[in-house]
Amino acid sequence: MTHAKKDSVKIYAMGGVGEIGNNMTVIEVNHDIYIIDAGLMHPHEDMLGVDTVIPDVSYLVERRDQIQGLFLTHGHQANIGGLPYLMKELKVPIYGTRLTLALVWESLRKVGVSLPKDLFNTINPDKRLKVGQCMIDCFRTYHSVPDAVGFAIQTAQGYIVHTGDYKFDFTPVGGIRTDVSKISGFGDRGVLCLLSDSKHAEIPGKAASDSLVGDRFNHILYSAEGRVIVAIHATNIHRIQQFFNACAIHNRKVALDGKYLERVVSIAAREGFLDIPQDMLINWEKSLKHPKEELAILTSGPDGDPLTPLSNIANHLHKKLRLKEHDLIIYAASLTPSNEKTVTNAIDQLMSEGAQVVFGKDVHVSGHGSVEDIKLMLQLTRPNYVIPIDGEFKMMKANQAIAESMGIPASHTFLLDKGDVVEFINGEARSSDSVPAGQLLVDGLGVGDVGNIVLRDRRLLSQDGTVIVVVTLGRRTKKILAGPEIITRGFVYVRESEDLLDQANHIVSDVLSKSLTQHVSEWSSLKSGIRDSLSRYFFDKTKRRPMILPIIMEF
Repeated sequence: MTHAKKDSVKIYAMGGVGEIGNNMTVIEVNHDIYIIDAGLMHPHEDMLGVDTVIPDVSYLVERRDQIQGLFLTHGHQANIGGLPYLMKELKVPIYGTRLTLALVWESLRKVGVSLPKDLFNTINPDKRLKVGQCMIDCFRTYHSVPDAVGFAIQTAQGYIVHTGDYKFDFTPVGGIRTDVSKISGFGDRGVLCLLSDSKHAEIPGKAASDSLVGDRFNHILYSAEGRVIVAIHATNIHRIQQFFNACAIHNRKVALDGKYLERVVSIAAREGFLDIPQDMLINWEKSLKHPKEELAILTSGPDGDPLTPLSNIANHLHKKLRLKEHDLIIYAASLTPSNEKTVTNAIDQLMSEGAQVVFGKDVHVSGHGSVEDIKLMLQLTRPNYVIPIDGEFKMMKANQAIAESMGIPASHTFLLDKGDVVEFINGEARSSDSVPAGQLLVDGLGVGDVGNIVLRDRRLLSQDGTVIVVVTLGRRTKKILAGPEIITRGFVYVRESEDLLDQANHIVSDVLSKSLTQHVSEWSSLKSGIRDSLSRYFFDKTKRRPMILPIIMEF
């Protein structure tokens, strides 16, 4: 090994634990910091108006001089999407494979962030890296986006192995398999800790091979009478390749819908990870005149998601696509707890209007390993300790149960929350002091300026509406010169609530008159009195709590 036995090793998760997306893990060796992945997470339904969620890296910004590099496992937004925002603060060397870095450049372009080219380092998975004090090995993994890797960081106490996203597919699209031999070699030399993908730890059996979907596409296209529209993740390049292959067999031209999808297809073809048959792609204008029985359309949302176009087509909001007779729609993505209701509603609507819709396991298999894949990874690496990552808590808990079934004591599996730290001393692990961590909400151009108070206000506005009270006071006389005028939005229908609002008007007048009589002229006190009185009145009459905004002007 390259280090003295006094190596100090710490691992902490800045994101990707207890949640889907936001992946970021930090490994610290003798105060050298190695970051793996910098992802984003799509906002929950209650995060109103929020575009994106990214990890809070304020702790790392304070220690940027210790950071040796940011290492990217693959090109999904859950793993690279936070980088354009975070690198504004960090500006550290970035390591990734050829396709991954090409997708990073696209993410930077999309957000409008420019970084020096000398920060980017292209990884050859067959070669070792010397970064800071540590030797770092890469190993190829099979995932739904090609050119994916895991990392093994060598320390005196043993390897820290980060699986990245993977499954063991022995008949893979593209021919690249997860590198069983190399992973087994780490196990032979001693793995201190395995950082293990947990996303499908609850799903029994082995992850299905992607090759099954290609056969299904052929069957669907053989019997399709009209257009075939496929809603797909833009970065699921293996699935896109399979669909292109099926279209070539059945003599269908393909039109692309979605700027991000167009960019990803172009990048993947340029980098040699997508083989597009000659003259297959046609532009949108030509597709409008093309015979529908010879046409296929690939569609994806602005962020590369399949759900946005599916919902827009179903709700007649899509800018380009309108349902036609004999349309066949394929939703080539997974149904998750967070999107299942929305997907189901969209499919119901499409079917009610006569479209044929195909979805589920026939047209999509996951790129994440299931129980038997995780067992195989554990058997190959034979780690002393396991830290489940990349998943909700129940998924991480299931990963712990799998490890225990493979002979690893439950006490040797650490279920981390954001900021939790595991420290390794002389091959023994223990929980250590936590570090500051959390989530930053991205809203438009603002990063981190939307917090719980703003979200609370947005929830109130969305639930019970707002009431604006406008009144003008005399600067010298301290009497009401105009108003009060009450304006409501999203609270009550004004024409049917005249008595309610008239009484509210009287309440505001009484509050102001009493306050001014008692020589209370501070605006903050006047506004507080108006809010408190109206809030009690409206709740008593309607059982609602609208946001009340008093506006006081002096004349």
